[in-house]
Amino acid sequence: MKLDWMNDFKDPYYQTPFGKGVFLSGIVLGQIARGQVEKGTGIDSSPIFKQLSFGRLQKRDLQRHLSRVPELLKAYDIKYSGYLSQLTVKVGEFFIQDNQEMDVDGNFAFSLSFLNSYDYFWTIFGKDEIGDDSESEK
Repeated sequence: MKLDWMNDFKDPYYQTPFGKGVFLSGIVLGQIARGQVEKGTGIDSSPIFKQLSFGRLQKRDLQRHLSRVPELLKAYDIKYSGYLSQLTVKVGEFFIQDNQEMDVDGNFAFSLSFLNSYDYFWTIFGKDEIGDDSESEK
């Protein structure tokens, strides 16, 4: 798992443990949303997308959704569930290190990473590390 690229972000919010946790939680939940829909269908029709109140998310909302990750990974047979579980653990570690509440910056960070979760997922784990033709998954 490579997270050092996040240190290149210039916004101070992304340098805090909480900011990193929010960003990574968007990747986790975005990948789950991708796994909940059929190939070629937009993530906006996924159940988790419909449950998220973008722009008004609070820390407790993210924690509630993240607590369901193991259940969702199993129920939808999400690809790379082991990697998503590792990422969820990392989110929890970041949240424990820094106790903040979400604000405009947090909602923006979450939305950005949720919508670009596919690309960020492969940046973190690397296509070579997983050894899969990931282009076919888009």
